[in-house]
Amino acid sequence: MRRLRILSVLIMLALAGAGSASATAAQKAAAAPYCGITWGSLPKSGGALSTNSLIKVTTSRQSCYDRTVFEFTGPVSGYRVEYTDHVITDGEGLDVTPYTAGGAHLDVVLLAPVYTTGGTITYNRVLGDHAVNVVRYQTLRDILYAGSFEGYTQFDQGVRARLPFRVTVSTGSDGHGRITVDVAHQWDQ
Repeated sequence: MRRLRILSVLIMLALAGAGSASATAAQKAAAAPYCGITWGSLPKSGGALSTNSLIKVTTSRQSCYDRTVFEFTGPVSGYRVEYTDHVITDGEGLDVTPYTAGGAHLDVVLLAPVYTTGGTITYNRVLGDHAVNVVRYQTLRDILYAGSFEGYTQFDQGVRARLPFRVTVSTGSDGHGRITVDVAHQWDQ
């Protein structure tokens, strides 16, 4: 009888330990960043003003994030990107957030114009134009052109919610500069 009680206690202890181990593993998995993303959602900025001009905006859906690429006539490095409640245009002072879909708004300011030094327009849009179609994207809801003023070009990037994002700068083999904004699909696994 005593052996049976000891055996029962040992089995209960083993089961309790196994439950604890699986709970610890679950806690560690829950604490792990989504897809290894550790970008955060604080403002990001870098680079300097450029005379190379914006020529196009494209997007793509990735497995862990949605991507927006701003492409320029040559190398660029300057940007400011941050979440805000109101994206206010530099030239006119107009709040464009009511015209942009999304639960959160990234104010994307590119330190480059939409025209050449000779005055030729390279990105032919008007204030309020939707830059791309983002139907069926998991995170992106809208990208609204908010104008270009004194060499600074602005977009209201509407996203589903305030999610982690990163900004990268590159120059392709074609000599075109690119500023890329990636917004994660979620915070945690």
